[in-house]
Amino acid sequence: RTFGTVERSSHERRQVTTIVDRSTNSTQRELATIESSSRNEQCGSRNPGSLACINRETNSKLSSIKCVEWMWQSNPNVFSNSEPAEWNHYSDVENLIIEGAYSNGESKAVLDEYYIDFKANLQISNTDEYKQRPVKRLVRKREDKHLREQRFVDLPVSTGRSFSDAYGWVPPFVIEARKYLKLEVKDLPSRNPKVIPMLIDKAADGIIQESKHIGKDNEGKELANMLKEQKNQGIQEVWKCCAFIYSLESFLYKTLNAAMRLVGDEYHDYVWRSKVHTLGPFCLFLWDDPYNSKLTTNKTLYRGANLNDEQIARYEEMSRDRSILGSFQAFTSSSRNRTKAEEFGNTLFIMEILIAFTADLSNITEYPNEEEELITPGVCFQVTKVQFDRKMKKSLIYLKLRQRFSSKQNIHLYFWESLS
Repeated sequence: RTFGTVERSSHERRQVTTIVDRSTNSTQRELATIESSSRNEQCGSRNPGSLACINRETNSKLSSIKCVEWMWQSNPNVFSNSEPAEWNHYSDVENLIIEGAYSNGESKAVLDEYYIDFKANLQISNTDEYKQRPVKRLVRKREDKHLREQRFVDLPVSTGRSFSDAYGWVPPFVIEARKYLKLEVKDLPSRNPKVIPMLIDKAADGIIQESKHIGKDNEGKELANMLKEQKNQGIQEVWKCCAFIYSLESFLYKTLNAAMRLVGDEYHDYVWRSKVHTLGPFCLFLWDDPYNSKLTTNKTLYRGANLNDEQIARYEEMSRDRSILGSFQAFTSSSRNRTKAEEFGNTLFIMEILIAFTADLSNITEYPNEEEELITPGVCFQVTKVQFDRKMKKSLIYLKLRQRFSSKQNIHLYFWESLS
């Protein structure tokens, strides 16, 4: 990836309307051209299998949720002998904080709203010591972790996008982050390691700032410290750490995607731009993937969603006009496992990848059974069919995904749902 492509695309945004040739020959030509230039120029060859694990020997925090899970009792009357006990999971970052304190032999772990008293096995409110709930510590295999519904069905903050300018394959959010950081065209961290320490400091500070907005100070500090521990590492280790942090169930991926999904929404343009200085550095690291340097082709991904009738009707409208394309402007989680995706929501997206950059997170995340694959921002989609499956009682929405590589492929974009 190069910022030069970004600038050319941005300069030519007004040249909109020509529809992309979707023929097989065109796809093959684009694939050969892009693989031999943009990605390889940036990254070089990929190291097979190096994504299999993060260097957990040098950062024990990253391994603590691999085998241990803390839970709190959630039924109304927790001290009743007649009421069945119900248990809820702590978030991944809370789990890291709790297990870290427990492993270090500390008497308690301090969260943002509560603290955990290890001697009494209680969760106690930071503001009212009489608000208490039992906690328990479970040791289990990584493969046994529960599936996360919200990560795969959460709807966008804004659905108010309509026809908009065409963007290139480098997301506007990344463009603005580069400008804010005053990086030169060739100053991606994968190409200029000297900028990595500065970017890590900026990314960590931004995470902490965002955490304070929502009262998650301790979670923000935990994530920031994890990132700072990679300050003297190369882009490979830094990216794996960022991907791991993104894969955690926390405020960070939700806040980042909520902001990026607003790109193209003229009524909320100021909102996503206001997040560039805090979330832009982390986004740049995550987008500058040194491992997935080859385009993904001939793969089908799935994602559940909860859509109302009006939203489904908009997709039906898109399916009747093949000249209308949608665009993922945020990082979009999907699954390679259709059965898993069918567990959630009243709608199933069936996404056929023609050409797109994706990242397999299943070897990084602590939820391998989700078979998560991340669709990178900038990927376009065409709605080919919408139908209702009476047996499943779900709407099925079929998409074809393709990367838009340069401004020479002018597309009349239709920004609608950005699935997460």
